Amino acid sequence: MTAVETRPAGLVKANPGQRPLPARLGAFVALTKPRIIELLLITTVPVMFLAQRGVPDLLLVLYVVVGGYLSAGGANALNMYIDRDIDALMHRTERRPLVTGMVSPRECLVFGIALAVASTAWLAALVNPLSAALSLAALLFYVFVYTLGLKRRTSQNIVWGGIAGCMPVFIGWAAVRDSLGWAPVVLFLVIFFWTPPHYWPLSMKVKDDYANAGVPMLPVIATNEAVAKQIVAYSWVMVAVSLALWPLGHTSWLYPVSAVLLGAFWLKEAHGLLSRAKAGVVGAKLKEMRLFHWSITYLTLLFVEIAVDPFLK
Repeated sequence: MTAVETRPAGLVKANPGQRPLPARLGAFVALTKPRIIELLLITTVPVMFLAQRGVPDLLLVLYVVVGGYLSAGGANALNMYIDRDIDALMHRTERRPLVTGMVSPRECLVFGIALAVASTAWLAALVNPLSAALSLAALLFYVFVYTLGLKRRTSQNIVWGGIAGCMPVFIGWAAVRDSLGWAPVVLFLVIFFWTPPHYWPLSMKVKDDYANAGVPMLPVIATNEAVAKQIVAYSWVMVAVSLALWPLGHTSWLYPVSAVLLGAFWLKEAHGLLSRAKAGVVGAKLKEMRLFHWSITYLTLLFVEIAVDPFLK
C-alpha cells in the first residue's frame, strides 16, 4: 500500500445524486486551477515572441497554449488528489472539488493522468518532442518531487518545488527554436528567484491554515522578520538576474529600463514588509498581501515587455 492510498479522502459533502452536470463540469475545470495556469501562460507566450524575434506562428502559439494548459491542469489535478486530506483542513482549500465531494478521488486521479498523457502526446505531435519532454518533466517534478517529496517535509518546499513553475519559459523557447539557449536560462532563474518572495507573503497570511494541516511552510516555523529577510534576499537576486538578459543581446534598451523600474518598486515593497515585520507589526497592518499582489503584476509586466521588445530592435 502506498503513502497516497493511506490518505483520507477529505470531507465528502456531496453524493452522486447531488452533483448536477453543470456543477460537475465546473468542478473538473477547477481541478486544473485555471488562475494559476494563466500565470504560467503569461511566462510562455512572450518567450515565444522573444525566441522568434517577432510574431511566432500563431497556430504554433495555440498548440503550445492548449498543450501547456492540459499539462499544467493534469499536474494540478494530481496535486489535489494527493493533497485531498490537508485541503480538507485549510480554509483556503476547503471548497475544492475533492473536499466537497463534487469529484471523487478516483475520478480526479484518472482525470489528472489522462490530461498528462494527452498533453504530452499533443505537444509531441503538434509542436516538437523537446517541448513535450520538458512539459512532462515539469509535471512529474511538480507531482513527485514537490507534492509527494518536499511539501510536507521541508520549509524549503516552495523554493525547489518552484522549479516546475519555471519550465514554461523553456517550453515556449523550445517550441519556436527546437533547442534551448542562455536567454531562457536567465528567465528560468528570474522565475526561480521570484517564486519564494511571491508565495511566502501569501503563506504568512494563511500560516495558521498550514500549521493546522501540518505543512511546514517557512512562515509556520519562522518569525515574520526571518521570513521577510528571506523575501528581501531572494528579491535582490531576482532583480539582479533579470538584468542579465540585456547583455545577451536579445533585447532593446527598453528592457533593462523596465526591469530596473519594476524591480525598484518590488524592492520598495519587500523592504517595507521587512520594516513592518521588524517593528513587530502583525495582522492586517503587516500588509504582506501587498507584495503578493504586486508580484503577479511584476511578472506580468516584465513578460509583456519581453513580448513587445523584439519589435523595438
